[in-house]
Amino acid sequence: MSASAAAIAAGCGSQPEPETSESAPPEPEPIPILDTHIHLYDPTRAEGVPWPPETNTLIYKKTLPDRFREACKGLGVVGAIEVECSPWLEDNQWVLDVIEKDPIMVGTIGDLEPDKPEFGEHLDHFGKNPLFLGIRYGYLWGRDLRKAVANPRFISGVKMLAERGLTLDTANQSVRALEDVVALTDKVPDLRVVLDHLPKLDPPVAEREAYGVVMKTLGERPNVFVKVSAVLREIDGQVPDDLELYRPKLDEMWTVFGEDRVLYGSDWPNSEPLGPYEKVLDIVQRYVAEKSVGQQEKFFWRNSVQAYRWKKRAEGQPQGV
Repeated sequence: MSASAAAIAAGCGSQPEPETSESAPPEPEPIPILDTHIHLYDPTRAEGVPWPPETNTLIYKKTLPDRFREACKGLGVVGAIEVECSPWLEDNQWVLDVIEKDPIMVGTIGDLEPDKPEFGEHLDHFGKNPLFLGIRYGYLWGRDLRKAVANPRFISGVKMLAERGLTLDTANQSVRALEDVVALTDKVPDLRVVLDHLPKLDPPVAEREAYGVVMKTLGERPNVFVKVSAVLREIDGQVPDDLELYRPKLDEMWTVFGEDRVLYGSDWPNSEPLGPYEKVLDIVQRYVAEKSVGQQEKFFWRNSVQAYRWKKRAEGQPQGV
């Protein structure tokens, strides 16, 4: 009997072996999310808070890392950076003390004024703490960035910031403010700058040409990053979740600044009047889901390391600097 016939005979009356299929590929690891823009404050303190106003009842409440954890629970957010919401000098230390206790917080952008004589002393003091990542300055707290940039003392202070490897966030975007950032980075090219809430800016028709010029200029500066925060919009009394309504602004940020200089930020809890945290995140998640995995990682955490130089504090956080 031939070998083949023997094989057939051996198989007679037996049940066929079940076909085996190849194992399904493993599910990809979720991309960790680092939120580069949240606010912390406590209106129950004896001294109160300069922001938010008591009339904003939705967010005028004790807002510390535990409330943030609850807001983003189950959404893959593994870390956050606090951004100042107070011009009070002592609140820099208050925030540092608060975030030191919770490793979900990887740093803070504080509030110091580079044109003040004591700026260097304050920068040395707060900058000793690795959680102090920089400062925010712009058109808030009655300040005028254009006047500041024309002040040699301000420029000297900002140079100290850059020399220490710290970052400058801007605030309350306008065409004027963007032009001020161009002037500032002309004078301090090594300074890392993060433009906050740029999707919120909708320049008037008369300023559209100037806006296009200044955006092109900033897009060519490798140390200028853009925070894709304050994305949600109220339209006719509703806050839509239709990605196509937000796409033009998101495309603009991605096109002008490129995949290496766009950062995720929620602006929580200031975002809550427009929707819960998951709605804020959902819009940008659906947008970047169209990008490669590498580009998604850059947006959700890798670019924030380059912009802020934060360090890992907890399991589950990706490796910072």
